[in-house]
Amino acid sequence: MLKSLHVRNYVLMDSLDVSFPEGLIIITGQTGAGKSILLGALSLLMGAKADAASISDGADNCVVEAEFDVCGEDARRIVEDNEAEWDSGHLIIRRVVNVSGRSRSFINDSPVPVGVLTTLSSYLIDIHSQHQSLSLADRRFQLSVLDHYAGNGDALEECSAAWRKVLSLRHELTELNEKLSRILSEKDYNEAQYFQLDSARLKEGELDDLEAEQKQLANSEEIKTCLFQLEESGIRIGLKDASRLIDKLSRYIPSYSSLYERFESSKIELEDILDELSDANGKMELSPERLMAVEDRMSLLYGLMKKHSCNSVEELIEIRDNLSNLLFDSSGLETRKEALESDLSEAERHLAEVSARLHSNRMAAAPQLSELIEQNLHFLELDNAVFQIDLETVETGPSGADAVSFKFSASGKNPVDVSKCASGGEISRIMLCLKKVMAHYTNMPTMFFDEIDTGVSGSVADKMGSVICEMGKDMQVFAITHLPQVAAKGRAHYLVSKTDSEKVRSSIKKLDEEHRILELARMLSGSSITDAAVANAKSLLSESVNNLG
Repeated sequence: MLKSLHVRNYVLMDSLDVSFPEGLIIITGQTGAGKSILLGALSLLMGAKADAASISDGADNCVVEAEFDVCGEDARRIVEDNEAEWDSGHLIIRRVVNVSGRSRSFINDSPVPVGVLTTLSSYLIDIHSQHQSLSLADRRFQLSVLDHYAGNGDALEECSAAWRKVLSLRHELTELNEKLSRILSEKDYNEAQYFQLDSARLKEGELDDLEAEQKQLANSEEIKTCLFQLEESGIRIGLKDASRLIDKLSRYIPSYSSLYERFESSKIELEDILDELSDANGKMELSPERLMAVEDRMSLLYGLMKKHSCNSVEELIEIRDNLSNLLFDSSGLETRKEALESDLSEAERHLAEVSARLHSNRMAAAPQLSELIEQNLHFLELDNAVFQIDLETVETGPSGADAVSFKFSASGKNPVDVSKCASGGEISRIMLCLKKVMAHYTNMPTMFFDEIDTGVSGSVADKMGSVICEMGKDMQVFAITHLPQVAAKGRAHYLVSKTDSEKVRSSIKKLDEEHRILELARMLSGSSITDAAVANAKSLLSESVNNLG
């Protein structure tokens, strides 16, 4: 329930601090006094869009804060999942809007996204605004009323989950079929590409080796000439002669002994080099056939690189492997497709099963709910009213395969779509009956009616007040009204008023018995309160108190 509301700098409310009791709470005030401002402040706490225009003139921001007592594991999960303190269901919700229009939201002083307030609101308060009667023609609203009455909450969650799974599997299967289609349409081309690369027997580093060999083979004659000249140059004889002469000098000049040793060491290295060159000359062959084979191989590799727009054999190998994987994937994807089709068939079967269960529940509940609504409408002096709930089969969706249609006839003949035949007063009565049913079956702790009694008067208004009062025995109910018959109901009565001294401001206060009688008299007689109006007000209030027991 809503325990208190605190407002700072919201539209015409500079400061508001008000506490609320349990049961039925009546809110009255003259037109334009600010009742809608109070409703707007509550809507802001429930996640409505923030607007800088809601900030009072001259203020930097506005603050709306409310204290709730809440129960239920779903509400607790929402709060704790967003890292806010549950505090045994005692929640302080605050919304701060700054001049830029941006807002911040808090639950028990922990910041939360504004979307959390919207989600949590369905467990806090149901606000029926003056314009919500338009939702009576909304098929989704009609279906939700029937589902609440039928107790379809768990089945709806199961159906929604099954529907999401079906959609997910269908999407995955569509993507897989598209991929398979692309692979199959390109299969012949990809196979040709793969077999060309595979038959090339590519090796990493091969092109570098081929380029080196081609360079050697292409210049083999010149290489042999150089090697032959080195072998015939007489270097070996010169080395022997030089060694002998240095040895002879060292006999006369002892210090040359070290030079001799160094020369001998160098001579050994040079003779080893000459031996390798001689061996290379012996092995060197002139092979035009091998040169042609190497150049053909290089031409093949260069051609493949150009064809596949790459710069190395390593990239060609990667392309070959990718083509291999792609061709192999087609068989793997076919297997995956079979598994997906099986999963989808099972998911669709489960969805159909849940939808059938929902349909069965709705078919059983529809006549019961229709009868209940009719009984309440008869109580509200629509004696001949007929209310009928029809179901028709539609394409399966997250709520099953049913569409609901509310049909109504005030005369009891030929009921038609309620949005096409009901007057304003009839719609008000129908909505009150529906809200009464929903409040009972949703365990909503607080309900807020904004002039749901529009379009009725006299004894009908009195009976609507009785219905609202009856609801107030099991839950907290706020009722904004202009009808004294409704305003006399309940135990708590708040007056919204507007002051016009230096600047126009709205305020709200709880009325004691004396001031409540005066407010009821004003509602009965207008601005000039007569003795008769006061007497009538006392009678109305006394009768309501007696009925409350």
